[in-house]
Amino acid sequence: MKVLIIGAGNMGLAYAEGMAKSPYLNRRNLMIYDVSAEKTLELKAIPNFNVYDTISECLPKADVVFIAVKPYHSDELFKTVKEMVNENQLFISIMAGISIGAIQEGLGIKKVIRAMPNLPAKVGLGMTSFTESKEVSKIELIMVRNLLGTTGKAIHVKNENFINASTGISGSGPAYVFYFMQSMMEAALKMGFSQNDSKILVTQTFEGAIALFNDSDLSPHAWMDRVASKGGTTRAALDSMENNNVKELIKEAAYAAFDRATELGKKI
Repeated sequence: MKVLIIGAGNMGLAYAEGMAKSPYLNRRNLMIYDVSAEKTLELKAIPNFNVYDTISECLPKADVVFIAVKPYHSDELFKTVKEMVNENQLFISIMAGISIGAIQEGLGIKKVIRAMPNLPAKVGLGMTSFTESKEVSKIELIMVRNLLGTTGKAIHVKNENFINASTGISGSGPAYVFYFMQSMMEAALKMGFSQNDSKILVTQTFEGAIALFNDSDLSPHAWMDRVASKGGTTRAALDSMENNNVKELIKEAAYAAFDRATELGKKI
C-alpha cells in the first residue's frame, strides 16, 4: 500500500510524521507533496519521507491519498489533479468543512473518507474521527482505521455532522487545553515562580490528572469532589469558576468551532 499526503502544513506534517514512525507503514511507502518549493526543501531534510517536486510524479502511484490542504485551496487542488486520479484510489480528507459530496464532485471519484484529526498525532497521541462514502468497502474501512490508528486513536462516526462536531471537541480541543495551561502558567509567574518551575507545575498537574482519570471509572465531577473539600482551597477555585460561568463559556467555545466548521462547508 502506497500512501500520499498532499499538503505539509501543521496537520499534514503531523500525520506524515506519525504514520512514518509506525510499524504499520514505513518510509518506502509514504510519499508527501507540498506546492511550496520552500516547504519541499524542508521536507527533503527529513529522512522519513519520499518527497516529490511535482504532484504528477506521485499521485498516480498512490493507493491512498490524504488531502491536507487548507479548505480554501480545495477548488484549486481539485482542478489541478482531477485528470490524474483514478476510481480505484481512496481519498482521505482532513480538510475542515469540505463535505464528502464536494470532494467526490471536485475530483470525479467515489471512494472518499472524511476525517477530523488533531495535532497530537505528531507524537502518536492524536484523536481522529472518520466517516465514509457508501462506495468504501468494509475491508478498506478497516485498513483506514488501522492507518489512522498509527497516529493515536480513531473512532468511526455515522455521518458527517459528527465530523463537524468533532472539530469543536477534539480537532480544536488541544488549543483549549493550551489556553488553560497558559493561563495557569501566567498565574504561577505572577505568584513568583520562575518560567521553568511554572511550566513544570502546570504540565505535571495536567499529566497527573489525565492519568488518574484514565485509571478509574470516576467522572471528572467525581474527581473534583475528591480533590475539593468544603471550605478548602480547591473549592474556592472551583466556586470562582462556577461564579464566572467558565463551564458554559467552554461549551460555547466548542460550539463556536463546530458552527465554523459547518459554515466552511457551506461557503466553499
